[in-house]
Order: sequence, then structure tokens, then C-alpha cells
Amino acid sequence: MAEKPSSDTLVLFVRHGRTPTTGEVLPGRTRGLHLSDVGRGQAKAVAARLAAALDIDAIYTSPLERCRETAEPLAQEVALQATIDEGLIECDFGDWTGATLKTLGALPEWKLVQNTPSQFRFPNGESFLEMQARITDTVTRICIQHPGQTVVVFSHADPIKAAIATAMGTSLDMFQRFSVSPCSTSAVLYGASSPVVLTVNAIEDLGTLKPS
Repeated sequence: MAEKPSSDTLVLFVRHGRTPTTGEVLPGRTRGLHLSDVGRGQAKAVAARLAAALDIDAIYTSPLERCRETAEPLAQEVALQATIDEGLIECDFGDWTGATLKTLGALPEWKLVQNTPSQFRFPNGESFLEMQARITDTVTRICIQHPGQTVVVFSHADPIKAAIATAMGTSLDMFQRFSVSPCSTSAVLYGASSPVVLTVNAIEDLGTLKPS
């Protein structure tokens, strides 16, 4: 079990499992995209790891199906109802929604997305800075609601990376240097002082999470 001061909130960010389009398409907020067979297996595996390692007090999830389906095995495992929170939704990629990554990678704007995302807004969509502010506000609200507890948050790669960048106190322009794989866990301890990032993109045992 993770050791933490009684007033601190341990937040575990879990990216949704694989879908049929993971790594090929930018689905964004597209509805009706479900986990693949591999993704469903990943969701069961991460649920078993988390339930065995930690006493979980609350579960929150993005409203998109791929996140809700990833959260379901854990909710069943620990007998909790997952709370759907719009603040955890994927970035709004606007006109880029549904495009292949191969197509987007050939655009001149792709360099901005990768190197200086703080300067980029998706056409008719959200900016990375707006996404970061949204996920930061959401995490702050969740921590206020769950002082001294352990909360699992199911979201998407870019919002999770933005939350980690905020916790680390680093520029949003560095957030593409983090890898957040499907069904990986990243853990941050939030308290009265600065957040402590305990792990990023973990798939191993989480039973020893604590500040050093």
C-alpha cells in the first residue's frame, strides 16, 4: 500500500486501453470507439494490479466509451461506481479529428504540435494550453473532494501528459517528451506543498509507491 500523509491525495492516472485505431488515427472525442480485444485484456490486467496494490477510494473517468470500458473492470474489482467527469475528456482536435497520424505527420503544423505545443490550437478545436488548464482544474477539484484518499482517474494520453507536466512544474512544451502508453499508470501525490510525481507510464507493481 502506498504511504502518504493523511491529508495528501494520491491520484493514479490511467490511460484507456488499446482500440482498433490506436497508433493510426487521431480519434479525439469521436463517440462509439470501443476497446479492442487487446484493450479489454489490458483493462482487466491494470484493474488486477491496482486492486492488489492499493486501497482505492474513488474512480473517475472520461465520458468517452474507451475510458469507461477501461474503468469498468476496476470498478467491479473494488465495488465502486466510476464517476464520469467531462473535465477528463480527450483534447478537442477539431478539424483534425479522425485523420490518420500519417496524414497529420506530413503537415507543417505537426512540428508545432511536437516541439512547441503551447503555441498551437487545433483548427476549430481546443488549444493545448486550454486542455492543460482544464485537466489541472479537474484534478484540483477531485483532490479537494478526496483529501487523504487514493483516486484512480481514467483519461487520455495528452491530458495525462499535460497533468504530469503541471505536477512537475515544467513547460507544456516539454510534455511530448513523456510517454503514456495504453493502460499505463502514472501516479502523483498532491498535498499542501508541491505535487510529487511518483511514477510515469508504469506497468509494473505499484505496491511501493511513496515519496523518497
